[in-house]
Amino acid sequence: MKFEYFVENEYNGCEIQQIMRRKFKMSSTWIKRVKLYGIVELNGIHARVMDRVSEGDRLYFEYEDNSSNLKHNENIGIVFENEWYAVINKPADMVTHPSHGHLEDSLLTNLSDTKLHPVMRLDRETSGLLIVAKDGYAHNMLANTDIQKSYKALCYGKFEPLEGTMSFPIARRPNSVMIRDCVPEGKPSVTHYKTITYYEKADISLVEFELETGRCHQIRTHCCHVGHPLLGDGLYGPLSDDNPRDELKEQAAVFDEKIGRVALHAFRLEYNDPFDEGRIKIFEADLPSDMQAVIEDVK
Repeated sequence: MKFEYFVENEYNGCEIQQIMRRKFKMSSTWIKRVKLYGIVELNGIHARVMDRVSEGDRLYFEYEDNSSNLKHNENIGIVFENEWYAVINKPADMVTHPSHGHLEDSLLTNLSDTKLHPVMRLDRETSGLLIVAKDGYAHNMLANTDIQKSYKALCYGKFEPLEGTMSFPIARRPNSVMIRDCVPEGKPSVTHYKTITYYEKADISLVEFELETGRCHQIRTHCCHVGHPLLGDGLYGPLSDDNPRDELKEQAAVFDEKIGRVALHAFRLEYNDPFDEGRIKIFEADLPSDMQAVIEDVK
């Protein structure tokens, strides 16, 4: 985090910490971190956050500088990058965070040797767009930004109606770490959906989803609940041990094997960029080749 700022008239006579809070949206915790562990300069001289400024003064803050470019990896698409954050197109079958068994091959370790701060996460099998902040300050700013996330998925069956809203509370299944269920006592969960194409011969739909809430496995849980599980879903699909569906097993035996992972792709992000004067940013990522191959088969 680095800032160089020439004091404007509206902040004439203010304390530095007031500018940090009002102009740069820093919390009290972040101001304390910069004060104790970072650099605060007023006109090139070390300053205290309680010092007052005049119009035209040069302020400089620095703390936890991770502004260098990310490493490039042929399997990972860097869709956008600046000194604060990057928009990444994550491939399927890659975990977001380092974890036991994935210390060297996670998305974050492939992108940088320094600490990164993902603003969102995608399941290992899910492909598509996510935002990675380069330091804690950028993460805090982006985490408090309304980010509209849209997904595409291949689902079994035909949604009736073809577009609408699934509003079913979600809770973790008793005695399960992973599985979620739609139950009255769960947390409010809202998913908007729109059928893009229904492939009648194969009885498969390409569907677009927009999340109003962000529960774990929300799309997968909602689709399972309404009888349209995602292709290749090992937790909620017809061939799963936890949510089997006999009427779809024959169909799933063909397509689950072909796709080899849950057919879910985060294809679109839209948000007001806090580091670009609130300008709207929109990024989209094409369907990956494995989902495209299934579509070609079922056309």
